[in-house]
Amino acid sequence: MNIAIRKPKLTDRSVWKELWHQYLVFYKSADFQEELTELLWQRIHTVENPINCLVAQCIESGKLLAFVHYLPHADTWQKFPVCYIQDLFVSPQARGNGMGEQLIKTVIERAKELGWQDVYWQTQYDNDLARGLYDKLTGGTDGYVTYRLPTISKL
Repeated sequence: MNIAIRKPKLTDRSVWKELWHQYLVFYKSADFQEELTELLWQRIHTVENPINCLVAQCIESGKLLAFVHYLPHADTWQKFPVCYIQDLFVSPQARGNGMGEQLIKTVIERAKELGWQDVYWQTQYDNDLARGLYDKLTGGTDGYVTYRLPTISKL
C-alpha cells in the first residue's frame, strides 16, 4: 500500500472526524462530544495553536486511514522544546501496513528540522500491538508511569 503523509485539508473534516471517533471508541472514551471535536479541528487549522496534525492517505484509493496529533512545548529539563504525540490512530483495516511508523517518523523529522529536543508519547499498558511498534522504534519504555487528576469537572 502506497501512503502519502500530509497535513489535513479542510475538506478532510468528515473522514478525520470518523477516524477521531473510532480512536475515542478504541480508548473506551464515552466522551465523544461534538463541541470538543469541533474545537480540536479548529485548533489543528489555527496557525497560532500549537496542536499539529498529519494524516496518512492511501495513494491508490485516496482514503484517509490514519492520523497523528502532536504539539511542541517547553520542558523544564531540556534547553530546547520537546514534542508530545498525544494521539495516534490507524484504522483497523489498515493496521500492519507501516502507517503508524511512518507518521511517527514524519513527526521525528519535523522535530529535527525545528530543533525540538525529544519526541515522546504514551499508550495504555495493554495496547500490545502499538507497544510492539513503539518498542521497536525506541528500544522500550522509559519506565515512567503516568498519573492524572482532573482539576476541572467535565460538564
